[in-house]
Amino acid sequence: MSLLLLILLSVLQGVTELFPVSSLGHTLLMPALLGVRLDRHAPALLPFLVALHLGTALALLWYFRHRWIALAKGFLGSLRGRSSADGHLAWGLIVGTIPAGMVGLCLEKPLGRLFHDLRVVALALMVNGIVLWLGGRRNGADLPEREPQRLTLRQAALVGLAQIGALVPGFSRSGLTMVAGLRAGLSRAAAAEFSFLLGTPIILAAGVLELPKLRHHHAQLASAAMGGLLTGLAAYLSVRFLMRYFEGHGRLAAFGTYCFMAGALCLAWLAWYPPV
Repeated sequence: MSLLLLILLSVLQGVTELFPVSSLGHTLLMPALLGVRLDRHAPALLPFLVALHLGTALALLWYFRHRWIALAKGFLGSLRGRSSADGHLAWGLIVGTIPAGMVGLCLEKPLGRLFHDLRVVALALMVNGIVLWLGGRRNGADLPEREPQRLTLRQAALVGLAQIGALVPGFSRSGLTMVAGLRAGLSRAAAAEFSFLLGTPIILAAGVLELPKLRHHHAQLASAAMGGLLTGLAAYLSVRFLMRYFEGHGRLAAFGTYCFMAGALCLAWLAWYPPV
């Protein structure tokens, strides 16, 4: 893998993993649009891409470090019978993480085949845009805005279920969970925070599970380490921007419009210039 391609994939992963625009969709489509040959069938590609998730997960852990410390204390307190808002949120994150984790493990091979058809990825990106555009349009008078600690375990599980859609490349994990959070009554900033907290264990676990596969591709170890560093830096800057964006007047509809147009353009490009 060339240095330029490594930098492109790493920064792209760090930015698009947290922006609600589908990291895998962009990682698979962007090289094809730029005329860069990316062997999607190479056995080391998927482990390398997922290894970049470690950089994203570490960036999220650092940015929300104070929240994670409070969650850990609340969780340990709940095991001793002491109830708290942080303990409740910790259990909500656990409950919300289980559905996507179980489905991902059970359907790993069937879902992996979708990585090889860029037309499916582009179409999924368009649908992701529609979901963001429609799902982000909530009337503040319909539901009282609440903080993540106020979610019931059932609501946390339903938000977690939304992550399953992101197992298809082209759908955004953060985007789908933000939409689900908004539907559950969270404010935009709270939905973004809950999405990032909910995604951290999944992103971290994905990277840890795939890293052993790199043992058979020693040349990729140095690339994965450099890529993880670049991805982590890009992810940290991304989460800082997004939290400020949603704390202001930022809306998901803008990302939805981008995803639909990007997916449509990619679909047209692939129809005109089919990938080899």
